[in-house]
Amino acid sequence: MLGGVVGAAGIWLSSLALLGLGTFLIGAYQAFAQFYRFAAAEVASEVFRPRAISFVLAGGIVAALAGPELGRWGGPLLSAEYAGSFLILSVVSLLASGVLLGLRVPPLHIETTGPAARPLQAIMAQPTYRVALFGAATGYGVMILAMTATPLAMVHHHHDLADASRVIQAHVLGMFLPSFFTGSLIARFGVLRIMLTGVALLAGHIVMALTGTGFGSFASALVLLGVGWNFLYIGGTTLLTETYTPAERARAQAANDLTIFAVGLTCSLGAGALLQRLGWQGLNTALLPWLALAAFALIWLGVSRRRITRAKTARA
Repeated sequence: MLGGVVGAAGIWLSSLALLGLGTFLIGAYQAFAQFYRFAAAEVASEVFRPRAISFVLAGGIVAALAGPELGRWGGPLLSAEYAGSFLILSVVSLLASGVLLGLRVPPLHIETTGPAARPLQAIMAQPTYRVALFGAATGYGVMILAMTATPLAMVHHHHDLADASRVIQAHVLGMFLPSFFTGSLIARFGVLRIMLTGVALLAGHIVMALTGTGFGSFASALVLLGVGWNFLYIGGTTLLTETYTPAERARAQAANDLTIFAVGLTCSLGAGALLQRLGWQGLNTALLPWLALAAFALIWLGVSRRRITRAKTARA
C-alpha cells in the first residue's frame, strides 16, 4: 500500500527518486508474495502438495486479466497521468490485506528431538536441490529474458504497442492458466517428466520465434514461453520441497528464491543489450544450450533415482 502511495506521489511531484522508491516497495511486496506457494505446500498433504502450489499460482490469471485493465483505467484518472494507477494498486493491496488477515494457517510442527538442522551448504549440495533450483532458475531466466525483449522486438518489427500488449497478455495467461492442472499432471506423471516437458515447451517457443516476426509468430512463441515457465517453476518448487526438513525450510526456500530472482534480474537487465546485438531470432537461438543443460540435469537425476530404487529393491 505504501509503495502505491509513494509511487503516485513521485508521479504527481515529477520526482524520479520517489517513483523509484515506490516501485522498490512494490517489488518488496512481490518478494514476500512469492513465498505464498511454500506456505500452501507446508499445510498440504504430500499427495496434494503439487496441486496446492499450482492453485496459489493460478491467482496470476486474475492479474493477467485485471492488472492491465486497472492500470489503463487509472492512467487518466488524475491530472498527473498514471498516478491513479498507483493509487488503485494501493487499494487492491488493502483488499488483499483483508483477505490475509482472515487466514488461519495451522502451526507447523517441528521435531525438537530429531537431527539438528543442516547448514545451508549441506542442503544445497544435494543433487535434487541443485536440479530443482537449476530447473526453476532456467524457466524464470529464459522467460524473463524473452518476455522483456518481446515488446522491444515487436516495435522494431513495426508492430504497434497495442499488439505488443495483447501478446504479453496472452503470455501471462500462458504462465498462469495451466496452474489449474499442472499439479494434477505432476501427481500423475511425476515431477521430472513435467519439468522436462517444460523444457520442451521453451524449446518450442524458440522454434516459433524462428518462424518469423509476424503477430502470430510472436503470440504463439510467448504462449509456449508462459506454459514452459509454469511447468518448470511449479515443478521446481515441488521438487525442492523434498530436500529439506521443517527446521531447514526457511534457509532452503530463501536461498532458492534469491538465486532464481538474481538470475531473473540479470536476464531482465541484459535483454535489451542482447536484443540489440543478436536480434530477436539470434537471442532466442542463444538460449538453446541453456535448455539443453537443463534437460540433461533432469534426465541425469531421473536415471540416478531409478538406479537407487533398483538397488534398494534388490537388497530387499
